[in-house]
Amino acid sequence: MSILEIKELTATVDGKEILHGINLSVGAGEVHAIMGPNGSGKSTLSYVLSGRAGYEITGGDILLNGTSLIESDADERARAGLFLAFQYPVELPGVSGMSFLRAAVNARLREQGEEEVDQLGFVKIVRAEAKKLGISDDMLKRAVNVGFSGGEKKRYEILQMALLKPVMAILDETDSGLDVDALKIVSEGVNLLRHPERSMLVITHYQRLLSHIVPDRVHILSGGLIVKSGDKSLALEVEENGYAGIDNVA
Repeated sequence: MSILEIKELTATVDGKEILHGINLSVGAGEVHAIMGPNGSGKSTLSYVLSGRAGYEITGGDILLNGTSLIESDADERARAGLFLAFQYPVELPGVSGMSFLRAAVNARLREQGEEEVDQLGFVKIVRAEAKKLGISDDMLKRAVNVGFSGGEKKRYEILQMALLKPVMAILDETDSGLDVDALKIVSEGVNLLRHPERSMLVITHYQRLLSHIVPDRVHILSGGLIVKSGDKSLALEVEENGYAGIDNVA
């Protein structure tokens, strides 16, 4: 069964077509990686999937658990179980981290027809998950991402994912700006969240992330199209030889 299915997806940004017919199917419990050179459309794909404003879908379809997302806004997609970890997480001055997390989790619970979590119960849940990611109580008391290092911001996103329990998680260059130690911590957090009913799409430039988060499938995106797919060895091939010669491979 496919959790995420992309069919002949085309999309424009500022009137320019960036995605030219993406086809991709991610099965339940699978982790797929998207690699490609700068300007290939990787981040555009993540934004189109998540429903970011300014990215216009001009053709094709996106299905999450068999339901089309084309007409859904970003918040509707999130409540339905789609999660996007940003390449550059934004700061939200004045917004308490705990309040932000609880509001997001309760919105997801309401969408599922479940009872909301009260404040005391939520604090216990957050602390338990935060401990696994090395997130201190001090970080939880701060405004969202304010004063966080690059590694702390990425760990905070993984915490959000752990709490929201999405069915489909998209990690957009989550290794960007991380040193070796931070990369290992973030990757361990992602691996803890692998689940038979949760799928992931990992977008990255580099093989180094895929040494920690081992994908089931690797896809090369170039010129707005997936030009080659394979198992994890494809990422090693790219690491060794670069993208030269791959662009025109079907």
